[in-house]
Amino acid sequence: MDATGTPLLLSRRFAPLFWCQFFAAFNDNFLKTALVFLILFRDHPDAEALITTASAIFIAPYFVLSGLGGELADRYDKARVAQVIKFVEIFVAALAVWGYARESLPVLFTALFGFGVLASLFGPMKYGILPDHLPRAKLPAGNALIEGATFVAILTGTIVGGVAANRGGAFGFAPMVIAFSLACWIAALFIPASGEGAPNLKVRPNIAASTVAMLRHLRSDRRLWWGALVTSWFWLAGIVVLSLLPPLIKTLIGGDEATVTAYLALFTIAVGIGSGLAARLSRGRIVLGITVAGAVLLGVSAIDLGVATAGLTPAAAPQTPGAAFGSVTGLRVAFDLFSLAVAGGLFIVPAFAAVQAWSDVAYRARTIAGVNVLNAGFMTAATVAVALLQKQGVTLPWLFLGLGVATLGVAVAVWRTRPH
Repeated sequence: MDATGTPLLLSRRFAPLFWCQFFAAFNDNFLKTALVFLILFRDHPDAEALITTASAIFIAPYFVLSGLGGELADRYDKARVAQVIKFVEIFVAALAVWGYARESLPVLFTALFGFGVLASLFGPMKYGILPDHLPRAKLPAGNALIEGATFVAILTGTIVGGVAANRGGAFGFAPMVIAFSLACWIAALFIPASGEGAPNLKVRPNIAASTVAMLRHLRSDRRLWWGALVTSWFWLAGIVVLSLLPPLIKTLIGGDEATVTAYLALFTIAVGIGSGLAARLSRGRIVLGITVAGAVLLGVSAIDLGVATAGLTPAAAPQTPGAAFGSVTGLRVAFDLFSLAVAGGLFIVPAFAAVQAWSDVAYRARTIAGVNVLNAGFMTAATVAVALLQKQGVTLPWLFLGLGVATLGVAVAVWRTRPH
């Protein structure tokens, strides 16, 4: 419930943002999944590296433009910023429709980049506006609902994107991507005005300078820097897992399109469960011990996933979801993915709520923008590194093992350095 006692999902101050984020995340993942399936199941050369590159193309704008997004969100009314961004997104969706109809990878990659640009500008507003409309005690619940909306949207976008790529073709793709872009814009129109956080702020056209300034601001505050690094590791782990998961299921488990979609659905549902569990355990407080527990579980799950798939040879024939989940290896992989995703929800919710609570009101959106820049730097570096390792022949199980060991090291660092 919000400060008036209304449940958050029915609150005028929260519900429009919730649905705007849901529709936006759906479209992002609908397009990305359709692109991944187009690459993966058309036997494209270097498919694994291309899929990882798609993730990098979507994430790279966060590194460049989050600073500008933060300045815009602090200088102008955040609701108005969201409305303009989501209106422009309708035209980017139209470009995606054209590219998909032509099965043109360059056009689709361009549209994916466009979605990344708009998402990078939207991010500081999305998380910066929550403390404007919610009391501090409701921030963990609000963040959990936003994360839950995001991952439910990823789930539905993934499933529908896979169906569109496999069966619907352009006739199934076009109405969905346009309809959800329109729904996202309409939801943005109902976000309540938040006022101008810093009305005298001068938005700098030099985006490099604004980005550097925000990173310096983060670095000057030990707590904010800690929160930025912790959330960055979550997004690094998430982008690596989501990049490796489709080829893992297709190549080593032998799954068909429906099986890949089923495992992705399991993963995204589990992240939502983990986010909700983190909010419940927090009980209106910011409990950083939950983040530590999430990091440990994430690391152990990734290691077991690597062990479970090590030594597997590519399947001779595609397996349906029933056959995959009916095998011992398929069930173990499903369990590892589920626990890994739950761990991710436990990891991120308290850490991000802490960053929001610690941020100064007049600098909040720029603080979130700085965090997004660091997140994007971690994700971009990770996707490039993984693509290079894949080109050098490093196998998927070894990549999961490496991620798990590194995350256990991060868990120790988080425990030792967490603010009190």
